[in-house]
Amino acid sequence: MRSAVYSLCLFVLFLSGCATYRPIQRQLRQNPQLIDHATGFALYDWEKQKMVVEHNAHQYFIPASNTKLFSFYAGLMTLGDSIPALRYVTRNDSLIFWGTGDPTLLNPNLPDTTVVRFLRKRSERLVFSAANYSGERFGPGWAWDDFNDDYSAELAPLPLYGNFVRFTSPDRVARLDVEPRFFRDSLTAVSQRKFSRNVQRNEGNNRFDRPEAVRPFRQDIPFRWSPELAVRLLADTLHRPVSVADIRFDRSAKTLYSLPADSLYKRMLQVSDNTLAEHLMLLCSSVQDTVNSAVGIQAVLQQHLADLPDKPSWVDGSGLSRYNLVSPRSIIGLLQKIYRKVPQERLFKLLAIGGSAGTIQRLYKTDRPFVFAKSGSMTGVYNLSGYLITKKGKLLLFSMMNNNFAGSVADMRHRTAVFLTEIYQRY
Repeated sequence: MRSAVYSLCLFVLFLSGCATYRPIQRQLRQNPQLIDHATGFALYDWEKQKMVVEHNAHQYFIPASNTKLFSFYAGLMTLGDSIPALRYVTRNDSLIFWGTGDPTLLNPNLPDTTVVRFLRKRSERLVFSAANYSGERFGPGWAWDDFNDDYSAELAPLPLYGNFVRFTSPDRVARLDVEPRFFRDSLTAVSQRKFSRNVQRNEGNNRFDRPEAVRPFRQDIPFRWSPELAVRLLADTLHRPVSVADIRFDRSAKTLYSLPADSLYKRMLQVSDNTLAEHLMLLCSSVQDTVNSAVGIQAVLQQHLADLPDKPSWVDGSGLSRYNLVSPRSIIGLLQKIYRKVPQERLFKLLAIGGSAGTIQRLYKTDRPFVFAKSGSMTGVYNLSGYLITKKGKLLLFSMMNNNFAGSVADMRHRTAVFLTEIYQRY
């Protein structure tokens, strides 16, 4: 009899908990702003340790840059406090080194000169090998014609300058600043009538066209990476020779570390830096003595994410590929793992902060931030997943996924903000 009463009480509590969130379920079924496209939503109450709202939460959606949450977790579980920048051995009179995929070397968005200082001090002959890299220059499913856009920098074991050239026109004169300066002689002025962009790279090489007359602008354009170009850029910076050779990776190689890992995570998550995300997965694979994103992804899926409700289709580090597929409830599972791994104060400083920092700084404006999340967008896709502190102080984990809409991303971003703000105010 006592057990029956206890079970009844639990059932009543469960129903009351469901009733509390019933208005959200009703919105997801009836709100015209939420039903004119593919919508998936999952909401998890941290205090109750249970899912309280699920709407198409088991279905797969294109995550776009929500994929970076997976890359972030991979870094947490694979790397230490600092980024491995280089692997190296000394043989006779030579210092042989291999890249790890560290994207911060001379990167103007997150600059680090650890490798430069280290190599400058060495007396040995410098030899770079890319033999530990087995990946392609683009991720699976990337759009080939994005090669001129800053979000589509090539993958490489030893990226330099973020693997892009920064062109800056500070005023309305024809002067154009080029960094790294190595590429200044690769620029050609062309007729304005034949030109639709500020600067355009030739797809197959590192030749750049610019209009004869320019207006103030700044443009970052990926360059075609190769081991030969990498050593030329490095030698130009070091002011000493660097050679390239195909030397098999030596497992006894020592590791040189660069920036704190959190500095990479913060920029990757807040401004959604694709280059950092892609090379983070190369860094994760480098601990297995190879540099290949697929190796890093498979290791994390098998060792740390096998218990997610729905197995993700995870193919790149940034979310550029539409081959990526994940369900909202699996993102909730991932958010739980991240929250248990990283103290809240540290975690919330790394994510985009509503009304304050990153891709959602112009939304969710209140006296105190209440949304800490990662956005993800591309044509027909807008997602936001992360943590929400309600007006009453309740911690909720959420994943809002919008796919297959014909309108603008800006409009869907606004709809999502309205929906989540209502949850904040109601609970």
